[in-house]
Amino acid sequence: MRLKPWVAMARPFTLLPPLLGILSGSACAWGSAHNPYGAFTPGLLAALGVGSLCASLMNAASNIINQVYDLEIDRKNKPDRPLCTGEVSVKAAFRGSLVMYALAVAPVWWVVAPPYDASWTARTFAPWHAHACFWIYLGGLACTFVYSAPGWGRTKARGVWANVTIAAARGELLKVAGWAMVAPVTLWEPWFLGAVFFFFLLGSATTKDFSDMEGDRAGGCKTLPVEYGPKKAAWMIAPSFVLPWLLFPAGLLLGDGRGGKLLTGNPVLLLVLTGILVAWGFYTLYLILKNPDELAYTENHPSWTHMYGMMMAAQIGLGLAYLF
Repeated sequence: MRLKPWVAMARPFTLLPPLLGILSGSACAWGSAHNPYGAFTPGLLAALGVGSLCASLMNAASNIINQVYDLEIDRKNKPDRPLCTGEVSVKAAFRGSLVMYALAVAPVWWVVAPPYDASWTARTFAPWHAHACFWIYLGGLACTFVYSAPGWGRTKARGVWANVTIAAARGELLKVAGWAMVAPVTLWEPWFLGAVFFFFLLGSATTKDFSDMEGDRAGGCKTLPVEYGPKKAAWMIAPSFVLPWLLFPAGLLLGDGRGGKLLTGNPVLLLVLTGILVAWGFYTLYLILKNPDELAYTENHPSWTHMYGMMMAAQIGLGLAYLF
């Protein structure tokens, strides 16, 4: 079996954000007021390593399964992909993705937070709620099929529901999964942090759809650019590049219902991060709105690159804001 086509289908560039998302969520839990650990342990290090690698592996599986179901669309939009050229068969890609999904989810069963992390036996037989990270990963896996597979709903063909599915899996659930490796998820803080990335991806995920309009239209996928046209779609997604970041200062003002603040990271660093991301968001909006029609015929428009850059910078910056 040749490895190169499989690497191409996995799309390595897209694997870094989920890895950073998991590590960032874990860093937030560690630096929060809810950290149950007294000191960093080898077991926690192993859990973080397993969890982050599994997140990237699941993203790779998701990329491959999406190409399986989008084969006819990719013949128009991306004819050089391995499934389109015949370098990898559809059957092999489907089976390979299922193996990758299994490898991405099964090990996470042993990723649990204290007090159930004392031994492998304790991890294995911990109560179901202690395996929150596993259930979240399983939910993320389901989202990838809901997005791509007709039998699961194929929200990719259902306008804004495609964005909702992506934002839920790669925004909300990813951040909470990282937190679950360190601390309980029965708190508002990890879900609020995940909501920031949910609302960011709710609009910004559309940047990948503009250049795919021809194939998506032929394949019956009513993405926002297909349904509303490039100009209107660009204005529809514009708020997601700026407004979500304002939730960071809002979280510093809101209470958690337990007598403390909702966000327990470093306030100064969170405000600095907000300023950087808001400015970056406005610059990206300038690139998008100055000529929305350009998005439809430019492969990998700069706004797409900026979207990924902002997401990774936000993950890193948020982790640092909680660690220092």
